[in-house]
Amino acid sequence: MERRNFLQTIAYSSLAVGSVAMIPEMAYSENSAFRNAEGIPERFGDGRDWFFEKRFGMFVHWGLYAIPGWHEQHQYRYPVERGEYIKLKDQWNPTGFDPEKWIDLLEQAGMKYITFTTKHCDGFCLWETKQTTFNTMNTPFKKDILRLVADACHRRKIPLCLYYSIADWNNPNYPNQGRAHELQPQPQDTPDQAKYIEFVRDQVRELCTNYGEIHGFWWDANRMGVVDPSINQMIRSLQPKAVINNRGFDEGDFSTPERDYEKDDHLRFDRPTEACQAVGMESWGYRKNEDYYNDRHLIRSIDKYLSRDANYLLNVGPDPLGNIPEKSREIFRNIGKWYNAVKESFEKVEPASQLTSNKNVMLTAKGNFLYVHLNKDPEGNVVKLRPFTNAPLSAVLLNNGQKVEFELEFAPQDHVVKKAFLRLVKLPTNEMCNTVLVIKLEFNRPPRELIQATETQEVIKDVQK
Repeated sequence: MERRNFLQTIAYSSLAVGSVAMIPEMAYSENSAFRNAEGIPERFGDGRDWFFEKRFGMFVHWGLYAIPGWHEQHQYRYPVERGEYIKLKDQWNPTGFDPEKWIDLLEQAGMKYITFTTKHCDGFCLWETKQTTFNTMNTPFKKDILRLVADACHRRKIPLCLYYSIADWNNPNYPNQGRAHELQPQPQDTPDQAKYIEFVRDQVRELCTNYGEIHGFWWDANRMGVVDPSINQMIRSLQPKAVINNRGFDEGDFSTPERDYEKDDHLRFDRPTEACQAVGMESWGYRKNEDYYNDRHLIRSIDKYLSRDANYLLNVGPDPLGNIPEKSREIFRNIGKWYNAVKESFEKVEPASQLTSNKNVMLTAKGNFLYVHLNKDPEGNVVKLRPFTNAPLSAVLLNNGQKVEFELEFAPQDHVVKKAFLRLVKLPTNEMCNTVLVIKLEFNRPPRELIQATETQEVIKDVQK
């Protein structure tokens, strides 16, 4: 039986026998364009498949907006007149900038790649572009920031992805209309969408030609709504390993949920996905008086996406000198301690949450191993894995390597089906309440075969009634 048909069968049968909760339909959207027969997003089958091996990355928002230290959209949100804002380039001299230190922190956190802002909405370019003078070479620093980042990434074998904002508050040809992330029409400008698109195309060609191997292109803010697949085609022809997101001129290769803003209870995604979140609650760029998410919130967010076959970018905003603030570094280090302890539960696994009716946990699986992720507030110190009726060979808490006690018990709540289900007991949910516990279970065969055997019997009983 195909996996999807099997899961639908046990979902329907569960209504009669009460053995497992209905599998949410939204876990398997009708959009099958990006899924294989197993319901898992298709791999690309080419150099872009690095994206499925290196799941956790660093996002860096950095630019002139670090100088006032308020928000990466300082010019737009405060607001500041363009003529005043561009004067910030005369103060751009990040003498503390060392990309090797950024990569050191990336590695401490367990991250495998980096996405770097080459141009945000303010239009200031962090590379030596020939298309505008509003770039890092025409500042007191006089150095190509992207060159330094790219060289460091290549030395350290860290895949480099490039962020690029389509909205541009500096270019006079950009057709500002006051839409989201746009200025009001500027009287001194000469809006010309066609000319602006050629400007973008020329800049993208520079980025994909002059900085060695690039592994991704992260578009943002296509407020014009322009559809032009030829631009992404150019990127692919120049950089065949580059994965491209869905915020540019076509649907790209992957989706980009942001900051946990949307309610999301999918068990897995229909297409390749990369979530993104910042350590700061107010800004993606450097903010002097930033409010920070706590470690628990970020760890839960990371686990929620990685356990569903998605990637995750966690963002920091370096200060005007190029240093990552100490509080951000502390958060990265703390996350790294957790991630490096539990990372096997994310690497080369499949999402498997559909195997249990317990919606307070998520599951991943690999071979005979099942990983139980407690990324919601545990209600107690026990996890019941209904409909599992088999005891594992072993159970280990990956966070600290300690053994986990387990039992098969016919509990009062299961009086209708009168079965003893697998329970993980005496979990340190109070002692380790500021993290996500991940428990590794080893069985004598793949976990879904255990469920298939159990549920097939339930289906047979239901049909015979």
